[in-house]
Amino acid sequence: MSRALPKYNKRRVTFIGGAAAVALSGTVIAGFALAGETSKNNGTGARTLASPGTITCPDVRSKLPAVPASAKAEVDRNLALLNTQIQEANKRLVDTVGQGGPNFVNNAILGPLKDKRVATVNRIATAIGRTAAKPQGLDALAACTLNAAGTNAGGGAKATPSAKATAGQQAGGNTGNGGNAGRVGTISCPDVRSKLPAVPASAKAEVDRNLALLNTQIQEANTRLVNTVGQGGPNFVNNAILGPLKDKRTAAIERIAISIGRTAAKPQGLNSLAACTLVK
Repeated sequence: MSRALPKYNKRRVTFIGGAAAVALSGTVIAGFALAGETSKNNGTGARTLASPGTITCPDVRSKLPAVPASAKAEVDRNLALLNTQIQEANKRLVDTVGQGGPNFVNNAILGPLKDKRVATVNRIATAIGRTAAKPQGLDALAACTLNAAGTNAGGGAKATPSAKATAGQQAGGNTGNGGNAGRVGTISCPDVRSKLPAVPASAKAEVDRNLALLNTQIQEANTRLVNTVGQGGPNFVNNAILGPLKDKRTAAIERIAISIGRTAAKPQGLNSLAACTLVK
């Protein structure tokens, strides 16, 4: 018995050592696998792009004329809002890495950002114009660009979706849109003309021009709804069509109210008519 025991222990040690080596090897392999996936996983197992880049916009402050004291508070408030809009767009750029098709960044981030900046820049120009010459051409500063970094060059998130993700986008991709497959529905917006007070003769041309623009905006949004069937994630229609449409309508409605307010009481609460809905 005393002679057999060392031999048995020797075999046992060899077996345990081999098992440990296999376990260690598996751990090392797993470690390498995890290390290799670190830059590709967003914590949910979904593959994401390494770097989405950053959004940069033309500086508005440096292009302004002398700001009257009476307009300074409103101008400063809107200049701060322009910075906030860029920060929000950059955050969204990071949060949506890998989503949508090749035009996702342009349609869902840069486009809506431009619309918001147009409305804000117009408010700045209007504020200055109340007591001084209204600055012209500031709308040219509204468009922003994507400074690409990593694999997001070209203005769009270019991750290739899996077959399952693609099927999900086509079957239920657009919120409130029945998946935006087949019948896409139409966009319906509150009527602005019927909510206006009596329009002074001096404002009629500008009011009519902006009312016509409101109709054009709806037509363009409906065309885009048809042309983007199956694109984007679950919030594509809200983010890339209804959201930008609301921003455009807000700017047009503000111009209507301002033009009436020059020679009569400025109508209040018209901005509540800016939001539109998707009707199946």
